[in-house]
Amino acid sequence: MYVHPKLTAFTTALETLLNEVDDKMEEKYAGLFPLHPNRPARGTTAYSDMDGLFEIAPDFTPGIGSEQGRGYLISCRVATLANVPDTWFEAFLDDAAECVREKLPAYFPSRELSVVRDGNRYKIIGNFSLGEA
Repeated sequence: MYVHPKLTAFTTALETLLNEVDDKMEEKYAGLFPLHPNRPARGTTAYSDMDGLFEIAPDFTPGIGSEQGRGYLISCRVATLANVPDTWFEAFLDDAAECVREKLPAYFPSRELSVVRDGNRYKIIGNFSLGEA
């Protein structure tokens, strides 16, 4: 299967950005909730979204039924068996979205991208064009 090199570059940059956000979340909220028993401790795997309390990852959506349209949802998962109150989960979402908002220009300087609330999640929207093939 052919994957456009510009899509590969975009996806790699987005995943790197979200791994950096994951690291900041891990530092800020370390020890707040017990880690899921099957989840490796932070820093013990090659990918930050596979260990520690948080998994911050992009999920592309075509935006069907969304006022904001297509984009990348900022998925925030908390790897714990403890009950995470809605207020804490909202704080996690808000912090992750703000961190992404701050870092987008550095990772994608030539694109007009923004972070917006879309229902109960945050989404990266804007110019995802790959340009000329």
